[in-house]
Amino acid sequence: MTSGTHLGDENQEADRRGHMTVTDIATGVQRFQEDGFMVVRGLFGSEEIDGLCARFAALHAAGPVPGHFSPRVSEDPLHRYPRVMQPHEIEEPARRFLLDPRLRDILESLLGEEVLAAQSMFYFKPPGARGQALHQDNFYLRVEPGTCVAAWVACDVIDRDNGGLEVVPGTHRMDLFCPEEADAEVSFAREFVPPPAGLATVPVDMSPGDVLFFNGSLVHGSQPNGTTDRFRRSFIGHYVGASTERIGEYYRTIAMSGERVRLAESEGAGPCGTEFEPHGPH
Repeated sequence: MTSGTHLGDENQEADRRGHMTVTDIATGVQRFQEDGFMVVRGLFGSEEIDGLCARFAALHAAGPVPGHFSPRVSEDPLHRYPRVMQPHEIEEPARRFLLDPRLRDILESLLGEEVLAAQSMFYFKPPGARGQALHQDNFYLRVEPGTCVAAWVACDVIDRDNGGLEVVPGTHRMDLFCPEEADAEVSFAREFVPPPAGLATVPVDMSPGDVLFFNGSLVHGSQPNGTTDRFRRSFIGHYVGASTERIGEYYRTIAMSGERVRLAESEGAGPCGTEFEPHGPH
């Protein structure tokens, strides 16, 4: 089993910004099908990432936006810097990232059809923040038929120290697992899916502008940010094929051209990651 594809490594003619030849795309799709994930290095430029981060810094400084994020005074770093849910509905830069043609082209190659955008999120993951226990995204989205694909855009240097993602290759070919309860000391979300017997986690280190694409059934998660001075910011989009018939009500699907596309509601869905209730004087 391989550890995922770094598109462009095999073909030096591929543009360093992520523009890929037909050979690169074909190889990436094959590896994605085998492993359930792949990384495209440098798909977004440094100026684009810096601009996106500056916009979210300003959004955070301006205070709560009901229904999207609500920072509050707390000893918990994730309460001071909560993730922003569906920012594309309130921030034009986030909408541009979510619907970016570079993402669309790769996603269409992976899904084999036109795609719809179902969700966006921005994670600050400040120093000292908990991670998110291993889980499967389609446990929350409940896409029917099929599954979703995530495009996870790194906005900082992301590694083991600041809580980078880890994935379990091969689990994308398995059904959804019934999660156990996670350890609230290390995960902000309740759900935890242990790696199946014979499979193990693989760390995915990334640089700003890299994009990790992964299947909605792939088991993945992250450890806490163990640094004292480094954020682990990321922008995430979830996408489904145009042939999707049902999805959770929370996920307001739109075409990559921006028009709203209404799908029937599936059962058992909810926001990505059921958060533990706050305890104590937070």
